[in-house]
Amino acid sequence: MSTDKTIRVGFIGNPNCGKTTLFNAFTGANLKVANWPGVTVERIEGSFNYKGQDIRLIDLPGTYSLTSYTMEEQVARNCILNEETDVIIDVVDASALERNLYLTLQLIELGRPVVMALNMMDIVEKRGLEIDLHRLPEMLGIPVIPVKARARRGLPQLMHAVVHHADRSEKTAVVHHHEEIEKKSRHRHHHHEEFAMVYSDDVEDKIDIVKDLLEEKYPDLYNHRWHAMKILEGDPVVTEQYPVDLPKDLVCNLEDEIIRQKYDFILEILDEVVLNREEKEAATDKADRLLTHRYLGFPIFLGIMALVFLLTFTFGDWLKDYMSVFLEWASEGVRAGLTGAGASAGVVSLLVDGIIAGVGGILTFLPNIVVLFVSLALLEDSGYMSRAAYVMDGIMGRVGLSGKAFIPMILGFGCTVPAVMASRTLEDKNDRLRVMMVTPFMSCSARLPIYVMLSQCFFGKYSMLAAYSMYVIGLFVAIFSAWMIHRRNKGESTYSLLIELPEYKAPSGRTVAIYVWEKVKDYLTRAGTIIFLASIIMWFILNFGPHGYTTDISASFGSIAGRVIVPFFKPIGLGYWQIVVALIAGISAKEVVVSSCSVLFGIGNITSEAGMAALSGTLGSMGFTALNAFSMMTFCLLYVPCIAALATIKRESGSGKFTALCVVFQIAVAWVVSFLVFRIGGLFFR
Repeated sequence: MSTDKTIRVGFIGNPNCGKTTLFNAFTGANLKVANWPGVTVERIEGSFNYKGQDIRLIDLPGTYSLTSYTMEEQVARNCILNEETDVIIDVVDASALERNLYLTLQLIELGRPVVMALNMMDIVEKRGLEIDLHRLPEMLGIPVIPVKARARRGLPQLMHAVVHHADRSEKTAVVHHHEEIEKKSRHRHHHHEEFAMVYSDDVEDKIDIVKDLLEEKYPDLYNHRWHAMKILEGDPVVTEQYPVDLPKDLVCNLEDEIIRQKYDFILEILDEVVLNREEKEAATDKADRLLTHRYLGFPIFLGIMALVFLLTFTFGDWLKDYMSVFLEWASEGVRAGLTGAGASAGVVSLLVDGIIAGVGGILTFLPNIVVLFVSLALLEDSGYMSRAAYVMDGIMGRVGLSGKAFIPMILGFGCTVPAVMASRTLEDKNDRLRVMMVTPFMSCSARLPIYVMLSQCFFGKYSMLAAYSMYVIGLFVAIFSAWMIHRRNKGESTYSLLIELPEYKAPSGRTVAIYVWEKVKDYLTRAGTIIFLASIIMWFILNFGPHGYTTDISASFGSIAGRVIVPFFKPIGLGYWQIVVALIAGISAKEVVVSSCSVLFGIGNITSEAGMAALSGTLGSMGFTALNAFSMMTFCLLYVPCIAALATIKRESGSGKFTALCVVFQIAVAWVVSFLVFRIGGLFFR
C-alpha cells in the first residue's frame, strides 16, 4: 500500500480486450500521457475518487504475456515488480478466455493482489455460451467481476473489489478439486491448496530446489517461488540479477514445459467454467480445416483479399460516381460565384483549380476507402485475420521471422503508422527493425486513390485486377526483402508464433462502425490538413516561376525542378516532369499524387468519367501508355511512405540513421521493381 493513502491500480490485459475503454470509463478526460522511462511505449495515468478513497490508475501496455521479450512485456512486468501498483486489474476478454487466461496465470504467480475484470460478457451470451462465475474465482483464487466496459456496467463492483483487495492480509482460498491428483503426488508440499497454478511433481521439485537457494542467498527477495520459476525458464533478466550456484544435474530450460502445463491447466479451467463450449469449437474447427489448410490456406487468403477489392471497386465506384457529380456541381458553383463577385483570375484558380480540385478529388475516393475499411473490419472482427497470421507463419519462418511479424504487415493494408507501431510486439530488436523497413511495402489505403485513378484510366474492365495486383506485389516484395535482409545479416529465427485462433463469430456492427469511423475520420483529417496544404503549395509552385505569377505551367518552379529530376525516372517509364512533381508531392501523403495530377494537368474533376477520360487523353498524347501507368502504380506502391509513417519509424527505432536508410532502401527497391516491370513488360507490350 502506498504511503500517501492513494491506491495505485495497474490496468493490464491482452490487446483488444477492452482495457483502454474500461480505463477511460473510470478516468474520463483526467489523463496524463508520457513515455515510460527509457522506452517509446506510452505511459497513461488517470486519477479519480471512489467513496472518499483516492485512486491512481496506470494503463499498462497491452500484452499477451510477461515473458520480458517485447518492450510492452518488459514495461508491464517491471511496473508490477517495482511495486508501482498496489492492485492489478486484469482485464479479460470473456469471449477469448483461453488466450487471456495465460496472462492471468502469470499475474497471479507474481504474488501481487489481482482482480479480474471479465469484459465482453455480452459477446459470450450472443454465442450461446455461459461462464460459471462461482467456479472461476475458486479455481484462480482471485475476485472475478463481470463488467461491460462500453456500457459502463460493473464499474462500482469492480472498484469495490479493488479497494477491499488492496488491504487483504490473507490469500483467497483456492478450490481445485484435485484430490485424486494429490493422492498420487509424491511432492512434499500440498501446493493445490496454496497456488492456482501447480505444476507436475518433477517441475515442482526443481522449483523447490532453486527457491531454497534463493531464500538462503537473497532472504529479502520478494516472491522466491516466482524468481525460481524464471531461473528455470532461463529468463535472462532474473538470471543476471539473482545468480545462484545450481546443482550440475539441474536442467534450466523448462520454459516450453511450463508453458505447456499452463495451457493444460487453462483447458481444465475452460472445461469446468465454460458451458456449451464443445459445440462452438466444433464449428470453428470445421472451418479451420479449410481456411488454415497447409496448402490451401494461402490461396484462400489471396482469394479473400481479391473479393475485398472486387467489392471496393464495384460498390465503391458506384458510390464514387455520385461524389464526382456533387464535386463538379460544387466546383462550378464556386467558380460562378467568385467570377460574379469580381474575384481575380488568380484567386479563382487557387480556390477552384487548387484547393477544390485537390481536396475534392481525394474526397471523391471516400466511398472506396469506406468499403475497404468495412471489409477489413469484418475480417478482423470475425476472427479471420489471426488465421492469416497463422497461415503465413511457415512462409515468414523461411525469411527469418515468425508469423507474428505478419500481424503488423496486415495492419499495413489499412495504414502504415499503426503497422509500424505494432512491430513493438516482436521480441527481437533486429526483427522489429526489419519489419519497420519492409512494412511500408504493404499497400496502405492512402495509395488506393492512385490505383483507382490510373487503373480506370488505362485498364478498363481489368482495372480491379490491375489494382489488386499492387497488393499482391507489395506482399511478395515485403517478404522477399525481409528474406534478403535476413540472408545478408546471416540471422536466425529464434521465436515461433504463439497465437490463439479465436472462435469465429458474427462481426459486431458497433465494433465495425467504430473501426470504420476512426479510419474515415483520419482520412478526412488528412484531407482537411495535409492534403489541403499540399494542394495550396502545389498550386503556388505551378503558377509561379522565376518571373512571378504565370499561367504557363511549363515556366513554373515545379516544371523547372521536375525537369532536373526526370533523368532518374526516365528508365522506369516515368520521364515526365509532371509525374515527377506529383510523386515528390506524394511524400507528404500518398493521396496528394492524385490531387497533384488534378492541378498539374488542369483537370478540375479528375475522378469523374469525363475527368479520367481527359487525363487518359492528355497522358496518351505524351506517349504515356498502360505500361507506364502500371510502372507508376508499382513505384507509388513501393517508394517511401508518407511523412507521418517516416516520423513513426524514427520514433520507434530511435534512430535517424536507420530512418534515412529506410528511405534509401525503399526508393531503391521501388526503382528496381518498377524498372523490371517496365522493361520486361516492354518485351510483350509495345
